[in-house]
Amino acid sequence: MTTLPEQTLLPEHPTAFPSEPDLVHPDTRVVSTGRLPDADHVREMLSETYERYRHVQDGAVADYIPALAEADSSWFGLSLTSANGHRFSFGDAQLKFSIQSISKAFVYALVVQELGHEEVRERIGVNNTGLPFNSVMAIELNGGRTMNPLVNAGAIATTSLVPGKTWDEKWDFIHAGLSNFVGYPLEIDERVYESEMKTNTRNRSIARLLESYGHISLDPTQVTELYTRQCSLLVTAEDLATMGATLADGGDCPISGVDVVDPSVSRDVLSVMATNGMYEASGDWLFEVGMPGKSGVSGGIVTIAPGKGSLATFSPPLDAAGNSVRGIRATRHLSNKLGLNMFASTVQ
Repeated sequence: MTTLPEQTLLPEHPTAFPSEPDLVHPDTRVVSTGRLPDADHVREMLSETYERYRHVQDGAVADYIPALAEADSSWFGLSLTSANGHRFSFGDAQLKFSIQSISKAFVYALVVQELGHEEVRERIGVNNTGLPFNSVMAIELNGGRTMNPLVNAGAIATTSLVPGKTWDEKWDFIHAGLSNFVGYPLEIDERVYESEMKTNTRNRSIARLLESYGHISLDPTQVTELYTRQCSLLVTAEDLATMGATLADGGDCPISGVDVVDPSVSRDVLSVMATNGMYEASGDWLFEVGMPGKSGVSGGIVTIAPGKGSLATFSPPLDAAGNSVRGIRATRHLSNKLGLNMFASTVQ
């Protein structure tokens, strides 16, 4: 009888990808895949989409965080901000809600800006786990490593890399950076923060597990508090569309004119959002919608059409993966109607 060699489930490190540093930083700021239709058509399509999906009853409001369970399931807002700063909004687009996991993408951008493409890729990873966003198994199956910055383990590890000698310095960096993406100082929803701090046992466990593998050096309790606080920042659908439009415009906020991150950082963030932003449904999302996106359990979704702008939706009822049901349907519809799908867009 032949004895097969003992095998581990997965290698400790992912397969090396050939590095070509000269290609990391593009020579130009060109990120365009075309341009948006005229303003009247954009406005008409957003209005039509809002009416089409505002009465959808599928999904359930997240209730594992008590403060989020209070959300009205009828809330629904749409907002689009073009790369040159034009805004179009319908429904509850000015209603404030906690940013939740959407913050992961933008904190990742700030960390890449500080530490660089190669270091952050090596320390955090870029590949999809194929498992739920708060999976502990994903860490254990990969030698204690995180796989990407948009699931909880990777986001906690990313937050631990934020510069600053003290908790306050690190928080000030996160708060100022995320505010720069929007163009004004963001506020904290203290009720959401306190509610999440009472129920984030799993995230504290993830932080401790990462520490045990040597993948975070910051105290697990402190990094969990930082991560929870960044998720508690208040935004609107209009704010999310502006944040996304900043990435669509190569890192320049189209409302304030502030250069938030470099074009190469925007590219890195959009790549990770395309492959990981909708958790285990990311493949379906990219196939059907064709845009980088990121969801949050409070009901927000932000999607980016590079060079064109960003579409944001807000609707609290979620599907099993934690993504807004109305948001998915509205974004897919508008991706088709406005030519936002990157794989179908034509350079003008």
